[in-house]
Amino acid sequence: MKKALKIVYRFFLTLGLNPVQFLNLLKGLPEYINDYKKIKIQKKGNKDFYFGTIYPIVASKHSNSGIMSGHYFHQDLLVAKKIYQNKPLKHIDIGSRIDGFIAHIAVFREIEIFDIRPQKTTINNIVFRQADLMKLPDNMLNYCDSISSLHAVEHFGLGRYGDPVDYYGHLKVLENIYRILQNRGKFYFSVPIGNQRIEFNAHRVFDLSYLLKLFENKYQIDSFSYVNDVGDIFENAVLDEKSIKNNFNCYYGCGIFEMTKNL
Repeated sequence: MKKALKIVYRFFLTLGLNPVQFLNLLKGLPEYINDYKKIKIQKKGNKDFYFGTIYPIVASKHSNSGIMSGHYFHQDLLVAKKIYQNKPLKHIDIGSRIDGFIAHIAVFREIEIFDIRPQKTTINNIVFRQADLMKLPDNMLNYCDSISSLHAVEHFGLGRYGDPVDYYGHLKVLENIYRILQNRGKFYFSVPIGNQRIEFNAHRVFDLSYLLKLFENKYQIDSFSYVNDVGDIFENAVLDEKSIKNNFNCYYGCGIFEMTKNL
């Protein structure tokens, strides 16, 4: 039942409709009206501030102080910490979130980022290059000793971001990442995990067994962490047979790998 509700909820989100926000609006509207009346009475004849266009925010009163859960929150912090500790000579990133993970890295070092979409803004410590990583850019063989791609590979080849539609897009970008990375270099990688499927055109979801076969003989897995369906992180999880088979009981979790490229 919960899975069915999640599917319906995500369907409404794709239409630009958020059922939870709408319900919160209905719940909070009476309080908003009462508060508005109170502040209007308190203002009386004071002219320091006039009332402009109304801008109802009705959910914040009953929400937490902020969000400290979910795929992006946990993976961005975890991988940024690992890069800080490992201090690579040259780190590049493929498609990760700029206003999260990339911003974390740019605080303490330079990072070169690749994305198929354009980027006009320039920021210190962030070097942007527009490229389709399903094709290996010129002069990129053995380019760096550290590379990351967080919550990005699942999108390649689905056309969501203007990339060419290619059923094998995820395999092409993973092969190119392997070729870009120097021997014994670090690869930080995350994707959704669960029953393997394409939810077109949002993303792919991967079986752990499928991923491990892709990485076999190419990488040594240094650590594996995951975020479960609730949004909690489990660091340094053991990849035993049962957990691999059931994807740590995730339907739409996030697997986070730290790996070293084999010689």
